[in-house]
This record gives sequence, structure tokens and C-alpha cells, in this order.
Amino acid sequence: MNKKLEICGIGNGLIDLQYEVTDNDLKHLNLKKSQMKIVSESEQKELLEYLKDKPCHISSGGSAANSLIAFSKFGGKAGYKTVLGKDEFGEFYSKEFEELGIELSADFIEEYPTGTCVVLITPDSERTMMTCLGATGQFNVNHIDEDLIKKSQLLYTEGYKLSSEASAEAVIKSVEIAKKNDIKVAVTFSDIFITENFRDNLELVVNKSDFVFCNEQEAISFTETTNVDDAVNALKQIVPNFAVTLGQKGSLIYWNKEIIKIPAIDVKAIDTTGAGDMFAAGILYGIVKGLSMEKAGRLASYSAGRVVSQFGARLKEDHIKIKNQIVDD
Repeated sequence: MNKKLEICGIGNGLIDLQYEVTDNDLKHLNLKKSQMKIVSESEQKELLEYLKDKPCHISSGGSAANSLIAFSKFGGKAGYKTVLGKDEFGEFYSKEFEELGIELSADFIEEYPTGTCVVLITPDSERTMMTCLGATGQFNVNHIDEDLIKKSQLLYTEGYKLSSEASAEAVIKSVEIAKKNDIKVAVTFSDIFITENFRDNLELVVNKSDFVFCNEQEAISFTETTNVDDAVNALKQIVPNFAVTLGQKGSLIYWNKEIIKIPAIDVKAIDTTGAGDMFAAGILYGIVKGLSMEKAGRLASYSAGRVVSQFGARLKEDHIKIKNQIVDD
């Protein structure tokens, strides 16, 4: 059957607020570098007050959202389910998705503001994130858009959505709807914070997934191993296909019972925000378009490499041009 959409994403609807900071700023704020922390509205206000004199870059975001934005810029057809606040940030988010040609299925609620993710970039290009979920944290089974799922070839979701029981229940139910309708499922672990604190919820989704995305640390944490080789072997017993990103060492993709090694491209890293999301976009594009996994991996690796060489989670280069160079090679 011909589906209207190639991918339906379920994820957080966040406004990314990006700042360049120093290690001393992190120390002053008592933050652990490179990790994501969930904060309250009052904590986020305090943080923004501290940062008010620094330049800020604003964009619509959320992990799965960033992947689907890149996916659509490669030429894919996507829909996205999320919850936003009835406020200026919610309007900004909705307008941007409309401009990008992504079918946005958003519930706008008055009781909570649109979620924000403050991304702090240190001189070593690492990113530390403080997320106030706001409206998007209220996602529950009443917000499931069954029609959006059913008209897609693949459902893609993020580990971050599993950090509350109501949200996790909605994601798990959405995955069940997908599986009942022969729709493929892919999930990204998102962060070691998720594998360490919400493992049970993550396992329920992973066990029904056709493809999993994780980095080296997340793979080791989830499989409770001590090195990436053991983690990869453990993942082979759990999920049919997966990709493990290894930073400057490239990535390992397990596809159709074979390991494919994809080298990283040589770039000077400026900001690692969005590297994993960009990588996932390339692989997802390859899966739904029927590319060889070698080509999908090269598209993913090249795009992720290019995005870390600039500031911000969105690749500023022409996605179609990049895609065509790799796909036609």
C-alpha cells in the first residue's frame, strides 16, 4: 500500500536556545559536562537569567524533530507528533514546521509553556543540555495520533520521551499500533541519562524495534557491558538492526546480520549538538528509500561530520546536494 508519509516521528517539541560558554560557567552552574539534565521552570528561568548577556541562537528542536527536519531536507516525507504550549514559542515551532513541509500534529495546551532546551557549548565543542519539558512533558495516551502513525512506513521515536511514565505509556502504545499495522519502528537511546534511569521503559520499546540508534557509551550502559565489542555482541541478541556511533572512530552498523564499518569524516569539531540526530536522519533516509546500508551510512556519517563543524544542530549546507553526491557516487 502506498503510504502518504515515509516517517512519523514522536518526540519532544522543544525550542533550542544555544549559548557558547566556558568551563567556568559550567562549574559556576554546577553542571556535569556533556550530559542532559531535566530542570523545572524556575530552574530554567534562573539559568536564562545567568545567560542573559550572552548571544543566543533560537531554533525549533527536540532530538527526533531534528532528525526529521534533516530527513525532510534530504527529500523525505515526514509527520511529527508532539505537544506545545499556547504561546509565542509554540507558534514559532508550528510555523517553522509548516515552512519545512513537515506534517505537524501538535496539541497546544494553555497550562504549560512550550518546552525549552538550553544548549551550552564549551570551547572543546561538547554540549551540555538543560531541558525544561513544559508542555511537551504532558504527552500522554490522549495525544496519540493513530492516523498519523497508520499513514507512515516507519515510526521513529526518542529515548527522551521515556523519561516520564505517562509519556512512556503513550510511546509504547504508539509502537504497538505501528507493529499491529506492519509499520517499522526505530528508536534512538538519546542519552546515557535515559539508559541509566529509564531502562525498563527503553527495553519495552527496543524489544519491538526494527532499528536502534545509540552511541558507544549508551550501548555499553544499556547492555551492561564494559566495552563496545561486548556491547555490539549483546545488541545482536536483542534487536535485528542497529547503529553505534563511535565519535571520531566513525560508526558500526549491524544490518541484515552483517557489521558495516563507516569511517568518520575528518573535520574540526566546533559544536557536537545534533550530530547523533543528523546521523539518524541519514540512516532513516537510506532505509525508507531502499539505499544500500553502505550508502546510507556514508550519508549519515558525512552529514553528522558536517554538522559538528558548525554552530547549531541544523546543517546549514544544501542537504539535497550532499545527498546526491553520495547516492549517485
